[in-house]
Amino acid sequence: MKKSFWSEPYLWIHASGLAVLPLALGVCWLGLAAGDPVFPVWLEYLAIALVGIVPIFAMQWFRPFNIFSILLICLRPEVLSEEQRRILSLFKLPSHRLVAAIAPAILSIVLWKIYVWAPMAAAVTPFPPGWRLVGLAVGAIAFGASNLFLQVPISVFRVLLTPETTFATTAPYPVEQIRSDFTNPGLPVRQILPPMKEEQSA
Repeated sequence: MKKSFWSEPYLWIHASGLAVLPLALGVCWLGLAAGDPVFPVWLEYLAIALVGIVPIFAMQWFRPFNIFSILLICLRPEVLSEEQRRILSLFKLPSHRLVAAIAPAILSIVLWKIYVWAPMAAAVTPFPPGWRLVGLAVGAIAFGASNLFLQVPISVFRVLLTPETTFATTAPYPVEQIRSDFTNPGLPVRQILPPMKEEQSA
């Protein structure tokens, strides 16, 4: 049965970000394939894991990503509808923090596998063997992107699985608290996507 809030396009836009995850992990793999380790294996792995996990984990734990944004622009809190603010309230539930903790744990295991298998990509990586530090930096950034494109989509899917009755009884998030309680990337604007047909009719 289709739920009323499933028509919200921002949910599906950010859910589709999951498709970027394999690409980001692939770039991470190519970065780690550059040259031989210059530091102990455990230190390189730990550094990449911390750089890639901690910032996104902290964001999702304390100030979840505001999905009513695209690239470098974000909807102003005052233009959000009650339904959109109900959606934001769902991102502040305790279960959201559980997702924020599980996702990086899974990715840390994936990162170890990528690190161990990195020599297999040595022949195709665009980074010369002497660029190990550059490769590590690229790998860390790409791993951070991987964490972002896993964390945000699965938190969106968790919202999409919310029962209609629960959504209907969820209080809209206070407009005045959105800026301080969520990560609002980019320039605040009044409109990003064109109005939906239902809104135009109204």
